[in-house]
Amino acid sequence: QVHLVESGGGLVQAGGSPRLSCAASGRTFSDFAMGWFRQTPGKDREFVAAIAANGRATYYKQSVKGRFAIARDNAENTVYLQMNSLKPEDTAIYYCAARPNTLATLTGEYAYWGQGTQVTVSA
Repeated sequence: QVHLVESGGGLVQAGGSPRLSCAASGRTFSDFAMGWFRQTPGKDREFVAAIAANGRATYYKQSVKGRFAIARDNAENTVYLQMNSLKPEDTAIYYCAARPNTLATLTGEYAYWGQGTQVTVSA
């Protein structure tokens, strides 16, 4: 079992640069690829970014590429999502997720999920 807790959300002005954190516990963190997803009311949860277990590979949703950066600190059992140049359409609940080994982009491929953190971007 992997327990994930997100933090760092809140109300941000457009153009802002918050950083989300996701602290993991319960299993060997470096055995798991990590992903960030987001969801808005009435819509499916969508992939945002993912990072391999060893941190050597990353992958992004096209609309956030160049603005968001995913990183991990295996010594601190934490994955981060640095969000830059935020837009109102980035408003969502952001979730982190974990799966063994290789990164993936589909929600069904992740076994463990955090409770989410709300990010609201004001125009």
